[in-house]
Amino acid sequence: MPGIFKALTTIIAWVLLVFGFLRLIIGLVVAFSSGPSMPPTEVYFDFAVGIASLTLSAVVMQLRRKLE
Repeated sequence: MPGIFKALTTIIAWVLLVFGFLRLIIGLVVAFSSGPSMPPTEVYFDFAVGIASLTLSAVVMQLRRKLE
């Protein structure tokens, strides 16, 4: 495989990793700022998207390893 594919998978994995952590942090901030009441549905959506993004970054890194 050409080296460009490995470079693209590396970039995509890092973007997904950073995006996942940011969504989890945003979800935590919104959850703690909502006070003692139930957090809004947005918090659960942020957690789901963050975990999915982190999982996809791990899958992309496994694909990158197979490209070597």
